[in-house]
Amino acid sequence: MPDRKWPSIYGPDKRYYSWNAYLRNQFGEKVFKVPLDGGFDCPNRDGKVAYGGCTFCSQKGSGDFAGDRRDDLVTQFNTVKERMLKKWPHANKYIGFFQAFTNTYAPVDVLQECFEVILEQEGVVGLSIATRPDCLPDDVVDYLADLNTRTFLWIELGLQTVHDRTGRLINRAHDYHCFVEGVEKLRARHIPVCVHIIDGLPQETPEMMMETAQAVAALDVQGIKIHLLHLLKKTAMVKQYEKGMLKFLDFKTYVNLVCDQLEILPPQMIIHRLTGDGPADLMIGPMWSLNKWEVLDAIDDELKRRNSWQGNLYHA
Repeated sequence: MPDRKWPSIYGPDKRYYSWNAYLRNQFGEKVFKVPLDGGFDCPNRDGKVAYGGCTFCSQKGSGDFAGDRRDDLVTQFNTVKERMLKKWPHANKYIGFFQAFTNTYAPVDVLQECFEVILEQEGVVGLSIATRPDCLPDDVVDYLADLNTRTFLWIELGLQTVHDRTGRLINRAHDYHCFVEGVEKLRARHIPVCVHIIDGLPQETPEMMMETAQAVAALDVQGIKIHLLHLLKKTAMVKQYEKGMLKFLDFKTYVNLVCDQLEILPPQMIIHRLTGDGPADLMIGPMWSLNKWEVLDAIDDELKRRNSWQGNLYHA
């Protein structure tokens, strides 16, 4: 094996700073997220800025593995936690993950009711809150800043692409400038930010996807989720697919692209996710994405083949 040139914090068998390694470094043991549906909506669904939502978004607001919104949050938490403990039976620390729809799109008192009740649950060590950059009014950011002083907190902020033309195609209903402003508001209060991007969006080339990663690398953000676009039934993107506006990335192209993106990201940036998956019964494609561990293993193998690692080509 060649001399190791990547940080030891990545762990013994990864060439990037995985979310799992980061949590083990923070807490000294396995910690997992419990995905929840807080009952929120989105401003590009209800007409505030647009209708219909993002064209890739499922009926559950990208929370297909979250709890059932018909249940109260404590019931959701316990139900999902017990399901996940079958996979990690020895874990006893958890992060409440408000995943579905836009989880700061409500008055502060409503947010407090949702977030505080989860923080009260046994074993909960923090929160991860997924939202949009146009849903961060000052009073909400003040509350998030307070949470950040009391618990382990991450805000997961949807970007998807740096290209505004693509943003219009997928009905994001905000531009890149809005995203940057959202990041700046959070970072001014020292709140950790994880950026979501999607590889394989309609009419985007690998070069455009690399430009999105390069933009994220230059921002003051602490983490990234790289998602593979997967097309689900009953989403607005199905019509774009039928019109020939969307072609699925093949397995090899995606693996190489992700490795290219990892190489240009800062070495200390935490990699929360490197692929995306969806319910098998709703999946239109690409079907290879259902084999998540094969994708992750192939990324590891490609980095080894290159003798490369996260940050290898990063320039501050």
